[in-house]
Amino acid sequence: MSRIRPEEVREIAVLARLALDDEEIARMTQDLDAILGYVAALGELDTTATLPMTHAVPFDCPLREDVVTVALPVDAALANAPQREASFFRVPRIVPSAGAPSGAMTAGTPPEEG
Repeated sequence: MSRIRPEEVREIAVLARLALDDEEIARMTQDLDAILGYVAALGELDTTATLPMTHAVPFDCPLREDVVTVALPVDAALANAPQREASFFRVPRIVPSAGAPSGAMTAGTPPEEG
């Protein structure tokens, strides 16, 4: 049984702003199913004796002092923003609006502003 359906791959493609044709959807469905199979196999391993870690090799990450400084003025922070709205960056919507049908955004079409 497949762990992922073509409809899910289409939805992921929309969110990633990828325009995939039916052949690419089929290939990505197979590839993602294989990846999910590998993850499932890893989930079956007994890791009770394994200590948690954040890196596979020792990693020296020296911390600096946390010093409060004067904040950047809003106008300076937004000086190079392609679009702004009052004191905020204006960016395109990348997720469907609440209440919009699941397939409301289609791959290859620009997202609505807002």
